[in-house]
Formats: sequence, structure tokens, C-alpha cells
Amino acid sequence: MSNVSEFVAAAEQADPSLTGSNEKEKAEIAKLAGETEGYVKDLSALNEKLTPLTYLYSNSPSSADVSLYAHLHPTLISAPTTQHPQQPSLLRYFLQIQSLESVQSAQKSLPNSFPSLEIDISSLPTPERKAPPPKVKKEKKPAAPAAGGVTETVTNAVSGASAAPQEGGKKKEKKEKKEKPAKAQPVKEEPTGPLPSMIDMRVGKVLDVKRHPDADSLYVESIDVGEPEPRTVCSGLVKYMTEDQIRGATIVVICNLKPVTMRGVKSYAMLLCASSKDGKDEGGIEFVYPPEGSQPGERIYFEGEKYENAKPETQLNPKKKVFETIQPGFTTLDTREAAWIDPETKTVHKIRTKDGVLTSKTLIGASLS
Repeated sequence: MSNVSEFVAAAEQADPSLTGSNEKEKAEIAKLAGETEGYVKDLSALNEKLTPLTYLYSNSPSSADVSLYAHLHPTLISAPTTQHPQQPSLLRYFLQIQSLESVQSAQKSLPNSFPSLEIDISSLPTPERKAPPPKVKKEKKPAAPAAGGVTETVTNAVSGASAAPQEGGKKKEKKEKKEKPAKAQPVKEEPTGPLPSMIDMRVGKVLDVKRHPDADSLYVESIDVGEPEPRTVCSGLVKYMTEDQIRGATIVVICNLKPVTMRGVKSYAMLLCASSKDGKDEGGIEFVYPPEGSQPGERIYFEGEKYENAKPETQLNPKKKVFETIQPGFTTLDTREAAWIDPETKTVHKIRTKDGVLTSKTLIGASLS
């Protein structure tokens, strides 16, 4: 336990904001950090807890995250990650905390305590998701017969006439209704509204850029997105970036928007940029960058079990306005990391490749489009 405490203290020394910004936050984070040792006793429950979360406390890393990382470390280092295919959220979270500068600083200060682990989430098998069994209606039991085994005759209420006596004074037994076989209820499908995972984002490399021949505000770029031929893309960046800043850049490209013709040039994708929260003209625009070493065509996805293994649409239907619905939730966090914040649950889902999270160079709280 002392090793964990020392490691957390070293991380806090590197980043004092981990402890909280006020007395209330500090107390809540300290309480949460004290509970992390118990979390690792049930990895399945912990995986479920982490599925909708980016961090344990609020939308920023805290000492509680470093503490949970340290408590998880012995479990993951003692067994191959392939023994945990049903805990993708846990592994994603572990890698995420491991990548924090404060954690890496603590590892340098205490090199023998919690060394980095190499875990490739993309190589893990996708957890099998079984549909719930169909609900079957319970058959009604037939009414119990009256004493003697004969049911009483039902009075005919039509026109106030009573039932006619049966032959021999005997009453006919009431016929039992045949029960129809219960129909199996169809399994309900999950909602198919706009989801961020429908957007096809990839790493792209700008091979060339030039001014649009008929539009002063547009560039025309040639971009490698991992396909046999580069894509032609028009972007309105003339006012904000020079050709030299764009040419050769490794960037993020949205590849499944419907192609549009812009002043005579057909554009087959869109570049993802971060715009300052103070406005484009005041604060400027920057590219959103994938991790260093990323290659053209690499998949970019949203963190969270619901999205990590989902396949994007081949082409977004403009009538369904998928991108327009999701885009307002795109932002950069205090760490300059790119993320989508679910407007309903307020959960934060970072945008990443298998090697790390996308970032902007300087902008915090930026809008991404």
C-alpha cells in the first residue's frame, strides 16, 4: 500500500490539479481514492463501472485515477491481457491513465514501482453480446371444475330469456376454450439514431495543397487516407493557415460525408479542425492531430464499449444529419485532448487511434468541425 501512496504522491507533485481545485473536490477525490483498492476485487463490475466513464471524478484526471491505476497494475502485469477479453473498458481506461504526463513523471521518479505496460486494445477479441431471450406469455390455467365434475349452465342474458333445459334434464358441460400457443416476442433492436461511431474518421497525410482557382477563401488539398488514390478535399483555411503549414501535415479526415462540389471542384472529405472558443477570427483555427507516428488510413474511434468496435457508415445520409447532430458535442478538454461529450449523459468519450488520443496544439474548450 505504501508503494501506491508514494506513486500517487509523485503524480500529484507533477500535477497538483489531480487533488482537486477546492476543499470539496479534494475531500471527494480523497474519499474516492480510498475506495479504489476494493474496486479491483471484481474486474467485471469495474469494467461495467468504467464503460461510460473517462475518469472516476468529473471530466478531468484525479488522484483517484492514479490510485486505481496503481491497484490494477499487479493484476494486469501478472497475467496476459488476452485473459481479459471481456474487460475492454478496463483496459482502455488503464492505457488512458498510463498515458497521463503526471503518471509518466511518477514512473520516472519511482522506476521500479509501476512500469508501463504495452496493451493493444485493437488486438483483443470483441466481447460476445447475446440478445436477451424472447419473452413468452404464460398460458392461463383452465378454470377448476365445480364439485362433481360438471360446470354450471351459464344464464343466457339475451332478451332476458333463461337457458332452455337440456335433454334428460342434464346440463351440458361448458366447452373449454382452447388456449392459443404463446407467440414469442421479437427481440427489440437498439435505437438507430445518430451515433458518433457512424462517422468514418481516419488519419490522413496532406500530399499537396494549392489555392482554389475560383474561390479566394478555399484551398484544394490532395490527401492520402490509406486508399489506392489520394482524395481531393476543399477547405476554407486560406484565412487561417499558409500552404506550407498544411503541406505534409498528418491530420484527421472525415471520409464518409457525401461529396460536394465547391465552385467547380468536387470535395471528397473534410478536415477536422479545432476552432477557438473565442471565435475563429479572435483565437484562430488549428488542426486536430493524431498521435505522433500515425500512418495514413489508421482508424480513429470514440472511447467507450458502445463505440470502440462499431463500424462506421459507408456514407452518411445527409437527410439524417448524423454529423450535424453529433458535432456540437466535439470539443477539446483542459488537456487539449479531443473528445465528444454525450449531450444526454454528459459522459466524455475521447477520440483516439490505437496509439493514443487526438490533440490540438494550444486550444482548450475548442469546437471541432
